[in-house]
Amino acid sequence: MIRRMNEASRPDRYALIGQPVHHSRSPVIHSLFAKQTDQHLTYELIEASPEEFEKAVRDFAADGGRGMNVTVPHKEAAFRLADRRGPDAEQAGAVNTLSFEADGGIRGDNTDGIGFLRDLTRNLGWSLEGRRVLVLGAGGAARGILPKLLQSAPRELVLANRTLQRAEELKARFRPLGRIDAVSFDALDDVGAFDIVVNATSAGLKGEQPPFPRSIVGKSTRCYDLAYSRGGDTPFVAWARAAGAAQAEQGLGMLVEQAAESFFIWRGIRPDTQSVIRALVAG
Repeated sequence: MIRRMNEASRPDRYALIGQPVHHSRSPVIHSLFAKQTDQHLTYELIEASPEEFEKAVRDFAADGGRGMNVTVPHKEAAFRLADRRGPDAEQAGAVNTLSFEADGGIRGDNTDGIGFLRDLTRNLGWSLEGRRVLVLGAGGAARGILPKLLQSAPRELVLANRTLQRAEELKARFRPLGRIDAVSFDALDDVGAFDIVVNATSAGLKGEQPPFPRSIVGKSTRCYDLAYSRGGDTPFVAWARAAGAAQAEQGLGMLVEQAAESFFIWRGIRPDTQSVIRALVAG
């Protein structure tokens, strides 16, 4: 049900929980969504370690919070915490959107995959069908996008991770949706260049340099970082440009698109994303 602006009422509270979250533009995005759709809400940032995560979520809900977005490193913990889950969350085994229901239950959804796909195909105009695609990282972020990637019919999908076992686990999980090849970062020297390379690691958030060989990037390769930077390129995007990628984009558009889907789950109305993306790029 759509909740209209009522100046006399207390605004509904939402938040992003993760570690780190200080860099996040989610409060600005949801403020723009609220203004655009005449919704009365606030959106805050909550920094929590893995040990603090469950208590922080339950405390926020007990204090009247209506919902939370979840970012690294808590997406798999959020999946376990949820009492009920949407189909995309069940498929991914990860949750990035929590809704606190009237009966005290917690519903978990995953909007990462649809946000990622909309940014790539609608905003950037990239095609995944018949392409050779590499996903770097096998954590909660990768879990959210792999089902949508497989549904887009790539010619080949390779999942690489620092620890091969982790990549193999996701390969087994998503085998019913299509073929995935799993390799370690150390084996990337031997796989050649890809059409599309997606960074789903959190290295950029920690200031680490990408530990990948430049051989995965060719003259026609398009690179996409799920992370984003408030100023300039992310480390991965800078690396991709230096490696000679034809195009390298960071995940600001995905952030807005997945946030719009979360907003729809919470408020029952889907905001316009293009104006918000333009505002963020300009500001």
